[in-house]
This record gives sequence, structure tokens and C-alpha cells, in this order.
Amino acid sequence: MMEEEGGEAAEQDTSAAPRDLNFYPMDLYDSEGRLHIFPGESSWMRREVQAEMTSEPRAGAKGKPPRGFEGEVDQLVHLYGLEDDHELGDEFVDESTPRIEVSEYPSMTTRRASAGEQRGWRLPGEAAEAEDLGFGGWGSEGQCQDLREAYRYTHGRASEEYECYVIPEEEDEEEAADVFCVTCKTPIRASEKVLDEHKAHEVTPLSKALESAKDEIHKNMYKLEQQIIEMENFASHLEEVFITVEENFGRQEQNFESHYNEILETLAQKYEEKIRTLGQKKKEKLEALYGQLVSCGENLETCKELMETIEEMCHEEKVDFIKDAVVMADRLRNFLETKTDVEISAQPALEDQTLDFSDVEQLLVSINTIPAPSAPVINPQAPNSATGSSVRVCWSLYSDDTVESYQLSYRPVGNSSPGEGQAEFTMTVKETYCLVVNLVPNTQYEFWVTAQNSTGLSPASERAVYMTAPSPPIIKTRELRSCEEAVQICWESGNLDPVDSYTVELTQAETPEASGVTESVVGIPTCEALVQLQPRQTYTIYVRALNVGGPSTRSEPATVHTTGSYFRLDPHTCHPWLTVSEDGLTAVRSERKSPAREPPPRNARFSGCVAVMGNLIPFRGRHYWEVEVDERADYTVGVAFEDVPRREDLGANCLSWCMRHTWASSRHKYEFLHNKMTPDIRITVSPRKIGILLDYENSKLSFFNVDISQHLYTFSCQLHRFVHPCFSLEKPGCLKVHNGISMPKHVTFY
Repeated sequence: MMEEEGGEAAEQDTSAAPRDLNFYPMDLYDSEGRLHIFPGESSWMRREVQAEMTSEPRAGAKGKPPRGFEGEVDQLVHLYGLEDDHELGDEFVDESTPRIEVSEYPSMTTRRASAGEQRGWRLPGEAAEAEDLGFGGWGSEGQCQDLREAYRYTHGRASEEYECYVIPEEEDEEEAADVFCVTCKTPIRASEKVLDEHKAHEVTPLSKALESAKDEIHKNMYKLEQQIIEMENFASHLEEVFITVEENFGRQEQNFESHYNEILETLAQKYEEKIRTLGQKKKEKLEALYGQLVSCGENLETCKELMETIEEMCHEEKVDFIKDAVVMADRLRNFLETKTDVEISAQPALEDQTLDFSDVEQLLVSINTIPAPSAPVINPQAPNSATGSSVRVCWSLYSDDTVESYQLSYRPVGNSSPGEGQAEFTMTVKETYCLVVNLVPNTQYEFWVTAQNSTGLSPASERAVYMTAPSPPIIKTRELRSCEEAVQICWESGNLDPVDSYTVELTQAETPEASGVTESVVGIPTCEALVQLQPRQTYTIYVRALNVGGPSTRSEPATVHTTGSYFRLDPHTCHPWLTVSEDGLTAVRSERKSPAREPPPRNARFSGCVAVMGNLIPFRGRHYWEVEVDERADYTVGVAFEDVPRREDLGANCLSWCMRHTWASSRHKYEFLHNKMTPDIRITVSPRKIGILLDYENSKLSFFNVDISQHLYTFSCQLHRFVHPCFSLEKPGCLKVHNGISMPKHVTFY
């Protein structure tokens, strides 16, 4: 019901509007970036505008010439109630005219009132219906104001609400730089003015300069990585020297401390012994002197007593004196006859005490006397510790040993047992490791080491066998075979003795100097490898040999393009009457038969059929190559298993599928042979270049006339094994193979 009312309102509104009013798809409706300033907009309004756009402009165009753009703008302004905004029309007419913007708008109330008056041409019923449909905002104060504000904002006009000017953003951005000035080293624009400033300077495309800068950064990064590796190795060397010096001085300190403690203990013992001896002698002397002193005192007492007794006798009477004198005389005689020891038993002077420090002297001497070191222990060879001409040997020793230097001896290990019949070499080093140089690649050497200090030389260590890294392999570039998804690489070892394995490194860089490795295939036991690649790329290939000592250096690079299948003619299968060119892509049969050559082993050479095989990569998928032929030559091209009989013609057995051409009596005869069977096919245009598509996935072999993009014939083959391209010349002539090319579009349909 609402839609019907909206439709009626649309009809009335259209009839009320001027008949010559034309609508155009402006930003107000159909632009993706238009401002959504009409929240009540409905599908009815869009249908009304579309109807007016599709019907009335066409009618007006038929009746009279189109009005000017200025008039249409005036009608739009009148329709939406924007007559007070006089500059809107000017904006539509000429936006490029410069003007000075000044806010001349009246007040909000006045403008809204005028806006209400401008929509007065509507009928009241129409306005009411529009209001009921949510579309009554046309001409209302709020939404007309929003329309004007939005228009002013998008065109840089003054805002009525804030009375300020909004400056629009610049639409024309500065032209981007697309060339690079090598002299100024700055990107520039390729405009004429700029080029005049850099006219005498060297310029290059910006993309080329970017690639050059990237290559330079990669090269510098590679050099920086090498320098980091060298500095890390040097830091590791310094760390080992630091640890060795610290351990040696630590052992010296422990040795000195032990010896000095022993000397102090010996001196303490001698001190106690001497003090004890002196005390004993002191006691003995003092006791002797004390005994003599006591005896002397007793004798002195006796003498004094006798003197006093004699004096008393002298005062007595003669008779008494005579009696006492006889007794005193006997007493004096006995006393005087007693021998008194008046010699001092102990002299006060000290005796010379000689101290025996011979054992202490021996201890002091032993401080500077270091015992000879014990035999060092040589370490087994560490992984990746060798190059083709050097090897790093490490050993250790007991922590209590003091060592001044080491003597490292070595000799190559030949066919004889280790230690017999080879020259010995000796070198003196200070650390517990040594980098031995000037060695032979992929060769075993036995090493032993002795330690030495001021006392003497230690016994020799056990002998350990080390091995140098191999020599770099040699890639056989002439035997490279590739297709769009793989490459088969062959190489020579470059070493007399066998190695453990090989590693193939591939990089997509265009130059061999590139260092980044895209892919590595490791653990290859033989001297060939089949590696899957990405189509339509250019790869640089390197090969390394590995043994217990580590990897060899890179081989010389080989470049492979994975565009089409690439192979060469195998000279080992070539008939003696054929000659294969130096590049391996052309087979020639001369007028005069060449003398028969001795066939190679296993009868790989064709003997009955004058043919040669190509070395196609053994990879399933699709292979395409082309053969350039002489229109009057008798030739056969196709594929065959490797064990196809060498004495039979190609196509005469179930092991080959071929296209044969014979020229006789100015006529061309073409046969598509398999097991002597051929279909009845006539070829009107003789091909000069034959395209051959081998499809393993669908078991098909197709032939094409390349010059006119014509399909000739397709075999359905049972390809349970890999086949090889084969080429035969029944008469003198030549065949030239074109391979390593992309598959033409007309071939991809088969």
C-alpha cells in the first residue's frame, strides 16, 4: 500500500514539476562516493529519478535542442530549495574560475524560512504523502541545511555553523619518480624539465637501479657474513687462548701455594725442635749452677763457724786452749783436706747453635722445579673441522700439569698401516689445538702430540687419524639434461679415494657470484642426481663432496634453463657413418662412407641402422623438441627404448615409434612406423622442421609440421619404461635438433 501511494505521489510530483526539467546522474544519486545525507531515501525516490532521466530528457531532445548546463543547474537549485546559495550555480558552470570566498550567508532562521518557501510549489497532499513515506525531508529546514553544508564542505566553502572555510585537499599529486640519476644518486621524474636539470648526468630506469641496489646489498651482506664468520672464529681462538692461559696460571698458583705451605710447616717444626732443645740445655745449666751455689754456701758457713770457734779458743785458759786446740787442729785439717770445686760448671756464654736448613733449601728449590707433564689426550676429529688443504687438531691434558709448549707430529696414512713408511712432520704450538695446513685433499693423516715444560718432555699421546675434506667435484656440463620440471646432473668426483656423499646446491640467481642458495639436495651417494625444479626458471648449480672431515668447496657453476627439454646426441650410440657435431645437436652423413670404428663396450653403437640416440632426461611428463630436416633427404625420427636392436631399422620392431621420409622420383613418402606397421596417411605439405611431443602421462607420441602448425600423426604407446629420441639418415644429409624451447600453443592441444 505504501508503494502504491509512493507511486501516485511520484506521478503527481512529476506532473507538478516543470516539463523541461532534465535529471542527470550526479553525485546526489548514483555516484559511489556520494554523501549519504538523506536518511529517509527510499527505492521510490530512486525509481522517480530514473524515470525522469530515461524518459523526459529523450523527449526533450526530440522536440527542441538541449538546454545549457547553466539552466539545468538553476532548475535543480529551485527544485531543492537552494536559491539563496547563489554560488552553487557558479560552481557547476565553471569550477576553474578563481574567486575570493566570503561568507555572505544570512542567519540560520532566515535561510530555513526561505527554504520552506522554495518548496511551496508542491501540493499539500503531495507533501503530506512524502512526509508519511519518510521522504518529507525535501525542503525541510534540517535536511536542506545538511545538503548545503555537505556541498560547501566538499567544495571548500564556508561552514554556516562554524563560519570558517574548509580548504579542499589537492587532487593532483606530484608525478612519481620513474628514473634514477646515477650521478646524483637520487630518483627523479622523466619529465622534460627534470631531464634538463640532469641532462649531462647518467640516468637509468628506476627498476634497474633498484635491482642493482639489491644486488649490491646482497653482495655486501655476503661479505659481511664472511667477515662475521672470520671474527667469530678469531673470537673463538682468543677464548681458547684465554682459557689455556688462565688454566696454566691457575696451576702455577696452586703449585706455589702448595710449596710455600710445605716450607712454612717445615720451618715451624724446626722452630719447635730448637726451642725444646734450648729449654733442656737451659735447665741443665741452671741446675748445675744452683748445686754449686748451694755447695759454696755450705762451705762458707763452715769456714765462718771455724773462725768463730778459733777466736773463742784464743781467749780461753792455756789448759783449756790446749785441749780444744788439738781437737780444732784435727777438724781444720780434715776441712782443709776436703777439695772444694771452685770451677763454674756452666759457662754463661751461649754456645753456637748451627741450624740445618738443608731440607728447607730443597723445598725452596723445588718451587722452581716443575714436574714433567703427563701424556696429553688427543681428541677425535670433530665434524666439519677440515678443508681440502687443512685440518684442525685438538687435544687436552690433566689439570695438574704445567705445560710451556706442545709438539704436534703427523704423517700421511698411505696404503701401508699407520705409522709405517711415511715422512713425519713436527710443529711446536702453545695452545691445545692447531690448524695444520698445506695438506692433500681427501687424505687421511695420523697425529700425535707431546707436552713440554722446563723439566722435560711428556710421553706421546695415542695416535688419532684425521681426514681432509675432498676436492670440489667437476660438473660434466656436456651431459646436463633438463626439462621444464627437472634436471639431471652428472659430475666427476675429483678425488682418488671415494667420498661419503655429495650435495647439490641450486640458486635462481642469474650470476654465479650470487651467494643465496635456493635449494640443497644432500646425501647423494653417486656422481649423478635428478633434481626437480620450477618451470621457466634459470638455475645456477654447484656440487660439493663430503667426508668425515667436512664439505669441499663449491664446484665450478653450471647454468640450467627449465624452458622445454634439453638433451644432446649420444656419440656412444652413433653409427660409424654418422658424425655428431661439437655441440651435440647435429648429425651428418657424408657422401663417402667413413671407415668403420671399433664399437664401444656393451654394443651401444648402432651397426645396421645408420642412427644415433639422444640423451633425454628420464623424467615423466611432457617433452618437446624439433628436428630440422632436408626435404629431399631420407630420414627417420622418433623415439625408442634403450635396448632397441642396433642392427634393425627404426620402427621395424615393437621397441620404437618413428616417422620415416623417403624421396624418390620427385615424390615424398611419409610413414609412421611401429613394429613394421604404418597407417595410410598422406601429407601434402612437406615439413622442413618437425615437432615431436612425447607425453608420458597420456602414453602418446605426436608429430607436427612446425612451419604451418599442422598436426601430422599421434601414436598411442605403451611407455612402461623411459625412451630416448632417435634419428636416422638412410642417405647422405644432415639433421639438426632444436631443443630447450617452449612448447608451441598448437602442440598443447594434443
